[in-house]
Amino acid sequence: MLKIQDISYAVDGRPLFEGASAVIPTGHKVGLIGRNGAGKTTLFRLIRGELALESGDISLPSRARIGGVSQEVPSSDITLLETVLAADTERAALLAEAETTTDPSRIAEVQTRLADIDAWSAEGRASSILKGLGFDDAEQRMPCSAFSGGWRMRVALAAVLFAQPDLLLLDEPTNYLDLEGALWLESYLAKYPHTVLIISHDRGLLNRAVGAILHLENKKLAFYQGPYDQFARTRAEQRAVQAAQARKQADRRAHLQSFVDRFKAKASKAKQAQSRVKMLEKMQPITAPEDAARTVFTFPSPEELSPPIIALEGASCGYGDTVVLRNLNLRIDQDDRIALLGKNGQGKSTLSKLLSDRLPVMSGRMTRSNKLRIGYFAQHQVDELHIDETPLQHLQRERPDVMQSKLRAQLAGFGLGADQAGTEVGRLSGGQKARLSLLLATLDAPHLLILDEPTNHLDIESREALVEALTAYSGAVILVSHDMHLLSMVADRLWLVKDGQVAPFEDDLEAYRALLLTSDKPARASANAAQTPRPRATREDVQALRAEVRKCEQRVEKLNDMRDKLAKKLADPDIYEPERLSESQVWQKKYAEVMDGLDRAESMWIAALEKLESAQS
Repeated sequence: MLKIQDISYAVDGRPLFEGASAVIPTGHKVGLIGRNGAGKTTLFRLIRGELALESGDISLPSRARIGGVSQEVPSSDITLLETVLAADTERAALLAEAETTTDPSRIAEVQTRLADIDAWSAEGRASSILKGLGFDDAEQRMPCSAFSGGWRMRVALAAVLFAQPDLLLLDEPTNYLDLEGALWLESYLAKYPHTVLIISHDRGLLNRAVGAILHLENKKLAFYQGPYDQFARTRAEQRAVQAAQARKQADRRAHLQSFVDRFKAKASKAKQAQSRVKMLEKMQPITAPEDAARTVFTFPSPEELSPPIIALEGASCGYGDTVVLRNLNLRIDQDDRIALLGKNGQGKSTLSKLLSDRLPVMSGRMTRSNKLRIGYFAQHQVDELHIDETPLQHLQRERPDVMQSKLRAQLAGFGLGADQAGTEVGRLSGGQKARLSLLLATLDAPHLLILDEPTNHLDIESREALVEALTAYSGAVILVSHDMHLLSMVADRLWLVKDGQVAPFEDDLEAYRALLLTSDKPARASANAAQTPRPRATREDVQALRAEVRKCEQRVEKLNDMRDKLAKKLADPDIYEPERLSESQVWQKKYAEVMDGLDRAESMWIAALEKLESAQS
């Protein structure tokens, strides 16, 4: 169990935590969320003991091991597989001792312990983790020096997952993963045998891989059971209740103050007026929840071009003499929203560079509209910003003749206010740098916007704002992203990049996710499944399954009605009066029980529907 008790900590005089407390039960998978700059990464450093608390305490069981990824593994001649295996220091030490010890009793102890920790299957487990994160068998035998920093971050992640610490701390792990790696990590974390605390702004991961949310806001920590969407509902209902309480108290204050103002000068009413003054003084102020400054992106609208804006006929492309993609027959219109799917190394970035005119066509034909303007965003462009210049100076270089006030307005349209506009890029957060790069990519009102992992370093509010901006944008969009939520909200066409080809993926994203998660199962099992005919469901079976679906649906409807009634009850500020405190606690407990029951009922309903669909197919 991780206990955070009444902690306080400040950075450069700015408080990040003031009397914050939380308890993370052993074995729980918890998502740590909060706005950029709130102090999430600082909390990890406090838990690891890298920073000293000003007050309070953070405690773990004795001998508990903490693990995380703070930097990439160093470039060396050691293979990826050996690097991951070395992360289990106990296994490595026991194997070394087994080679040298001659004491029979110690040999027996070492062998027993090696069996206890399943040491002999270690290589298979390490290889499986590396494969899930995108390394094939041949790459696992290559030295770390053969890979770039981003890939070595994956190796560092593989190493900490293999070591299986008692408390696993992960800070935005999907930022250096592709969609396939992110989906594998979701599945792996959901089955991880120990406690996980993960900083993430990925709604898919926060809904599928964790069972609780730790919310950092206003220098406090609050623990919520359930995945992110349940947290968002509960949070919205709490804010509605708090707003209602604040309005009721404000009305009460105004009424009391009005009496005092009217009668404080009258001798006959002086006692009553003084009594009300005391009531005002004793009244604990209830603060209405602040509406966070709305995050926005404002993309300029391009003029309309005749379709298609890009067409490829039998085209191929690659690097030097190496062909990466061949026989491309593709068409892009200005109203297209296309997501590129495919494992790393298959050619998604190559296709993006071809479409953005950063790579030539090696053979075949590619035609573009004469007036076509293309905006291109990739993570390396964020890294190439001038760190000693301000965002305003970046815009002035691109638009030297535009008035400074207009440039500042453009920066504000991407969430970079007056303070950030004049701050050197090197001092901006990762999310603020990403906003600046997005602004530079869309400055010319492009007809086609190509975005390669645009959500890295963006918080949840910024990601939602990006979804809204792309939905309203009147140009074409090509998306490469590990964020399933972004892809599902924006893309209306899916292209699969695989084996040197690009073809439409006719199913939806959930089907692609299921395909990825089942693709590693042994081929023999698949072949056996194909050879063994599934018994056809009888009419009675189908009727029974339909009855079960109706029963589950009725249960969900009933629990939804109960939830709505309880939410209405909890929105009544009168039940929060001091004399009704126990009553309000009872209603809150009932509400939590109903929400828990609703989650289970919805899962049962979905399972029943899947069984019925399977029986009818």
